[in-house]
Formats: sequence, structure tokens, C-alpha cells
Amino acid sequence: MNTKPSSSPLGPRRTLVAIAVILALGALAATLILRSGTPGAAKADSHGHGHSEAAGHADGEHHGAAAADGHKHDEGHADDEHHEDSKAEKAEARPAAQPAAKPAAEAGHGDDEGLIAMDAQRMQAAGVRLAEAGPATVRSVLQLPGEIRFNEDRTAHVVPRVAGIAESVPANLGQNVKKGQLLAVLSSAAVSEQRSELLAASKRLELARTTYAREKQLWEEKVSAEQDYLQARQALREAEIAVSNAQQKLAATGAGAGGGAGGLNRFELRAPFDGVIVEKHLSVGEAVQDTTQVFTISDLRSVWAEMRVAAPDLPAVRVGEKATVRATAFDSSATGEVAYVGALIGQDTRTAPARITLPNPDGVWRPGLFVNVELTASSRQAPLAVATQALQKMEQQTVVFVPVQGGFRAQPVRVGRADGKTTEVLEGLKPGQSYVAEGSFMLKAELGKATAEHSH
Repeated sequence: MNTKPSSSPLGPRRTLVAIAVILALGALAATLILRSGTPGAAKADSHGHGHSEAAGHADGEHHGAAAADGHKHDEGHADDEHHEDSKAEKAEARPAAQPAAKPAAEAGHGDDEGLIAMDAQRMQAAGVRLAEAGPATVRSVLQLPGEIRFNEDRTAHVVPRVAGIAESVPANLGQNVKKGQLLAVLSSAAVSEQRSELLAASKRLELARTTYAREKQLWEEKVSAEQDYLQARQALREAEIAVSNAQQKLAATGAGAGGGAGGLNRFELRAPFDGVIVEKHLSVGEAVQDTTQVFTISDLRSVWAEMRVAAPDLPAVRVGEKATVRATAFDSSATGEVAYVGALIGQDTRTAPARITLPNPDGVWRPGLFVNVELTASSRQAPLAVATQALQKMEQQTVVFVPVQGGFRAQPVRVGRADGKTTEVLEGLKPGQSYVAEGSFMLKAELGKATAEHSH
């Protein structure tokens, strides 16, 4: 029995209705996704859409979504129907667009950027002091490296001047001594011989005086001849010379005439002037020669600051010129005068030696200390200048801080000549304009902290 398939006009119409429903639901889902802007909503709509299609199409028309919703594919549908379904479902699954981020320039702080807010109370606490920019004298300073040395005019390298052996050494290294103070006691054979010679000459002198007195009396009484009287006088003069010679020998060595209780060989070494024992090369029992340097004593109340001066700088370094000496290891300075400038330039260094005599009553300037010597090379009048300590370096720019409404701002400037106190301003400020003369470093720190916070 042959049976023909029946063709009903409801089949195509039913398909068109299903496609229209799918498109409407897809458009509605896309609208909801765009309004909500959340991917979660898109997922919910996608699930709802899939179940609605499954309920409306019993024959499984959505072959494009078969893997997502688990429905079977119906081979009876046309290809264009399934392509439309796939496009709609892809549109539903696309996430909503996020709003674009603002550029970094739009996220700034407007007019407040760079402003250091500070009231009068905070200014006082931070030590901020204002001044007005104006004309000033700027001195061109020549700075030379130097070193503190002993004042050689007040330094003695003590030698015993006689050979001997140290019996006692009461002086110690670093000790302050007075002129004539005992440094060491030596036992010296040479001193013993010199003192013996002096004693013998003194005895001969006594005999010569007695003989001369007797011969003089006899000659005056016409008892003896005049020749005997003259010979006695000559012997007296020779004895006096011998005694004087022996005394001069002992004085040259510093031994003195009498040995005292210590004996003829006792030699006392004493300080030549007030000073400090900076070197000691003698101990008890040590044998020394007459040229051995056993002590170095220096009067440190006056020292030298020595430096080397290049040929182009010599015109600015003159004897009698005032100079400021500053220590490099700590904050200390003193004023002295140029005492000496070398007349010759070294062949190897191409510099000339110079030195400054520096008072040192407190002993601050120790020999061996490195220093910077500042001398005024020239001076000129600057039409506009500020205090040197007011200048700060920020981002490779020189700035000063100026007061504005509500606080301070960094003002870039171009500077010219400068000395330790004043700096010439070529651009960036006006005459009479207020600026921060003291406390600018605190403002720089505040600005750096605020910039770091804004960058985060």
C-alpha cells in the first residue's frame, strides 16, 4: 500500500513564525545587555532564550546552539535558518562595552597642582622667612684646596746635642709642656768630660789670681822684678779664657755648669718653648747620639694652611690678603692672612706654594686636616640677587619659592654669579618680589612628598 506524504499549508507558516519570535527575543536580549552592562545578565538572557526556543520548536531547529543547550539538530531546516540563529546567539553572548578611562592629563589637580598650602603658624614652625629680591654686591670667590700644617716657625725638633743613655723620660706624647720643663735625663760621658774641664780651669784660675795678687804686691814694694808681675798677669788672663771656654762648651750643649747631686755626667733635656709634644722617639735605657731627634714640640696656637696655586690664579693670591679657611670634615671656618706666596712655579705641578698663618687658640685646626681656602678674586654689583641658601634644585631646574594665595609655589630662575651668601638672578624674578630666603629646603621636601602622593 503506497502512502504519499501530506503537505499542509501550516508547515511553512509555522517556520516563519518561529524565526520571527527568535529574532524578537534576540533583539530584546541585546537591548537588556547593553543597558545593564554586566556579562552576568548576558548569560542569563542567553539561557532564557535557549529554553524559549526549545519550547517553541519541538523539532530542534537551533542546530547552531546544539552544543550549548543540548538540543538535537533537525535535518529538515534550511541552512539560512540556522545561520540566522547562530548570528543571534553570538550577539547575545558578546559582553557589553566598558566606558573608556580618562586620560592622565584629565586626572590632574588643576590650579592646586604645585601649590604648597601653608598658613602663618606652619610657616613659623617650619622656619620659613621671606625677603625681597633686590640689588646686592656679589663677590667672585677663588677656592683652593689646602691642608693644615705645623707652623714651622713655632715647631722644634729636639735633639740632645750630646751622646748618652736615657736614665728617665718624664715627658709623654701629646703632653702640653712649658718652656724649660724637663723632658728627659741622660747619662753622658761627654758632658762629664766638659764639666771636668771646667772644674780644672776654675782651679787654675784661682791659682792664677792668687799668684797675680802676690806678684803685684811684690812689684809695687820693689821686691820683685816687673817681669814677674807681667808673667803673673798673663797667666791670670789665660786662666780666665780657659774657664770661659769650658763654660761656653757646656752652654752650647745645654748641660749647665754644675752636675749637682746627679754627678758630672747628668744631662737634662728641657723644652725650648711652650707647646705640645707631637712626636717622641726616646725611652728609658735607650742610647742616643748628639743628632738623634728624640722629641718634636710644636706650638699649636698658630698653624699654617698650605695650598698650591695655579699660574692663572696667582694675581688673586697676594701676601696680606684676607682669606677664609673652611674644614672639609666638619662645619668650622676661620679667617687668616696670606703669609707667603712662592716666587717659583713647580716644573712638574705648574703651581706655586702659598700658605696662610691661621690662629688656633682652641686647637680646632689639627695638622693633616684637609681644608678649602676661599679668597675674594673680584666683586661686582648685581641689579637683582637673592640669598644663596634660598636656591633649590628640582628636576634639573634652579628654583626659588615665592608666596602665592594660600601658600607657596616653586619659581624657576636663571642665575649668574654667586658667592657663599648671594647669587645673582638673571631671569625669573622681579625687583622687590618676595621670596623664601630661609626654610626653602623644607618647602622642597613638602612639594616632593605631595608629588609622590599624587603619582600613586
